[in-house]
Amino acid sequence: MTASDQHARKVSTTPGGLTARRFTVGYVVGSLSAESINRALARALMRLAPESLTFVEIPIRDLPLYNRDLDADYPPAGRALKDAIASVDAVLFVTPEYNRGLPGGLKNAIDWGSRPYGTNSFARKPSAVIGASPGKIGTALAQQSLRSVLGYLDSPQMTAPEAYIQVTPGLITDNGEVTEERTETFLRDFIEAFAVFITRVLTVLPRGG
Repeated sequence: MTASDQHARKVSTTPGGLTARRFTVGYVVGSLSAESINRALARALMRLAPESLTFVEIPIRDLPLYNRDLDADYPPAGRALKDAIASVDAVLFVTPEYNRGLPGGLKNAIDWGSRPYGTNSFARKPSAVIGASPGKIGTALAQQSLRSVLGYLDSPQMTAPEAYIQVTPGLITDNGEVTEERTETFLRDFIEAFAVFITRVLTVLPRGG
């Protein structure tokens, strides 16, 4: 049995009319803060996700700064990150926006995951981007920057629906409960669309293919 077969068993039909399969999604929280509103957003998405998706966190907190000098003898933290990416079917990025751009910790993790040259872990790996901010811009510029990086790394991206979430006090609880019905519906639609997108991508580009 191939890795694709192990991760993809037929279970139902998706809203998009495709046969649903079970997939493991690695989620990356771009903030290193334990109290991040984006971590709460990630919890909300997991609560609202269809049963076809299983989630595991890909941690980035303990990575050192990327240094090309280490490519010849990759450190354990870098290898662990690459192994974590390899073990999932798709990647969900949940990120804040710092100074109108991508958080340094997240960019550092992506650099580790894409190296050494010729071992880019994100190639052909379906991805989606979402982010939360107290401001009305809702991480739009950080997401634009991240999408540019993922495009270069040959990661098929779900480009719609876009999701720029302005988080007001009490909108999402610490355990991921969404208190506003309209936002809850939007987030459920987003993560269900990602499930459909993963199915489409991995039907055309199966893992190991």
